[in-house]
Amino acid sequence: MTSPQAQPVGTVRQISVYPVKSLAGRTQDAVEVGPAGLAGDRAYSVVDATTGERVTVKTTPQLREVVATGDAEADAVTLAAVLGRPVWMAAAAGRQVDAAAVHLVSRQAIDRAAEGEVPEGCSAEDPRANLLLDLPAGVDERTWVGRRVQVGEVVLDVVRTPKHCLGVYAEVRVPGRVAAGDPVLLAAIAD
Repeated sequence: MTSPQAQPVGTVRQISVYPVKSLAGRTQDAVEVGPAGLAGDRAYSVVDATTGERVTVKTTPQLREVVATGDAEADAVTLAAVLGRPVWMAAAAGRQVDAAAVHLVSRQAIDRAAEGEVPEGCSAEDPRANLLLDLPAGVDERTWVGRRVQVGEVVLDVVRTPKHCLGVYAEVRVPGRVAAGDPVLLAAIAD
């Protein structure tokens, strides 16, 4: 993507992968990003062993306190102890994201949220971002909707802002590797 119109607008501060949907994420120094998103992201969901119903953070907020290891058996044992009931991990049959493959949030958006500019239902402490970005003053990722960004080797089309949280959602146009410290380049309008 690195075209003459692409402009550097920041860097990757942190990468988070959420191996189990609704659980806390794990930070990584680098990650491969494929068409469906970050490798290992939301590979499992929690299922109540008694009812067979999926357990989510919306109905069970304490899920967000547990950091998934990515080992389904170990995570199920930990969650059963935390929740006080038996659960099992269901492997994702396909893409398990709610809106788009990658969620980008700037440190500046988190700071704005901490000062009171936060959508209802969103947490400034845990916006559940895959890529946390450092952007210069005056740059707001919400203005990127309809544009293309390159993050490390990965090219993303920014598709929308989340209804209930911070940052922007993006689809993967060109897979590749992203590492903490990689530059973020903003291009013109996505085609």
